[in-house]
Amino acid sequence: MGENLFDLHGRVAVVCGGTTGLGHAIAMGLANAGADVVTTARRMEQVERASAEIEALGRHSLRVTSDVTNRISLQAMHDAVLAEFGKVDILVNAAGTTHKAETLKVAEADWSRVIETNLTGTLRACQIFGQTMVAAGYGRIVNISSLSTFVGFADVAAYCASKAGITSLTKVLAIELAQTGVNVNAIAPGVFPTELNARLVKDTPRGEELLLRTPMGRFGKPHELAGAAVFLCSEAASFVTGEVIAVDGGFLASGVNQ
Repeated sequence: MGENLFDLHGRVAVVCGGTTGLGHAIAMGLANAGADVVTTARRMEQVERASAEIEALGRHSLRVTSDVTNRISLQAMHDAVLAEFGKVDILVNAAGTTHKAETLKVAEADWSRVIETNLTGTLRACQIFGQTMVAAGYGRIVNISSLSTFVGFADVAAYCASKAGITSLTKVLAIELAQTGVNVNAIAPGVFPTELNARLVKDTPRGEELLLRTPMGRFGKPHELAGAAVFLCSEAASFVTGEVIAVDGGFLASGVNQ
């Protein structure tokens, strides 16, 4: 891998949910660090666009759709990556959804949809790609958790529960795979306005409260998440597993800001 511990040249990465939002920022960060990157989404036009951006950096990609709620489609995507590249070194689980509703009134169908996508979808990808990584004796899995692992956010209980579950899954998988050459970690982003949450945090009382609780006094910019992902996917993190890195402008460190 050369002298640069953060060099990802020669690595093959799959980023589930890598065509939009924070997943896209991570995918581009990995590509900039040298990795060939396959982004996944349900819609081909999104995959096409992200793949073209990755290829414009001189990296290789692959245009294939998949759905984290469908094991068959995930397996097919995995098989296509192996057929094209012969291996998979990095898996980032960034696919996610949310639903805003009072906890006492949230419909079970909405609860189940969020859990199915965020938590069970992450499990599926970890199982499918993790087995291949274990067989190869090398792998980096990075799951996208949330501040809501550590603190509560009103009216998004399903999302919070799914992300807390992802953090727990990350730790358990990390210890199970600790001697296989596969490291499993998570990133807990602070507040980054994306298509998923913009209507909840942009120019709203909720957004104002979040800014008040963030010592840096601003929301994160998607590219600011890439560095943590590159680190966790690189040789610099060879002895790091089972960890959750918060990229949050000081949110979790904060008690009183003024």
